[in-house]
Amino acid sequence: MASVAPGSYVRLNLPPIAPARRRTRVFATVSPPKKTVTMDWVEATNSFFEKDSRPIMLFDGVCNLCNGGVRFVRDNDKNRTIRYEALQSEAGKNLLRRSGRAPDDISSVVLVEKNRSYIKSAAVLKIMEYIDLPFPQLAFFLQFVPLFIKDFVYDNVANNRYTIFGRSESCEIYYD
Repeated sequence: MASVAPGSYVRLNLPPIAPARRRTRVFATVSPPKKTVTMDWVEATNSFFEKDSRPIMLFDGVCNLCNGGVRFVRDNDKNRTIRYEALQSEAGKNLLRRSGRAPDDISSVVLVEKNRSYIKSAAVLKIMEYIDLPFPQLAFFLQFVPLFIKDFVYDNVANNRYTIFGRSESCEIYYD
């Protein structure tokens, strides 16, 4: 043991002190972006319009109102200017994707043309333009009704279509 005289200094050799570390908590981390395969659905479904450029009306195949609408359009389309496809079919799902909709979205009638798609009331008005008189003229006058009003009426009917009109167990297929 060493004794130290009062008033003198002793040098101690201690290990160096590590700098104080701040404690941090990780609340979130950034994950690398997932590699998702994006598909160009317009390109993937162009074959629907290669040999036949007529527009395709997509409809809910088990909805009685929708089936009645397809029968009505078919009966008033003497020139057969519209083709039909159920939303639930594989082709219908692909055409929904082409239109920017989810493949399981059966909430609306959709009209798919080669370069454009229409949904809800816009689809109904466009379909009216394709069928026989007096429907193109009626569509002309209905275009002046604001879209939010037309879609409000459309959505109310569409949301209650099974309750009011019922549904069938299978889809009626309409061939030209």
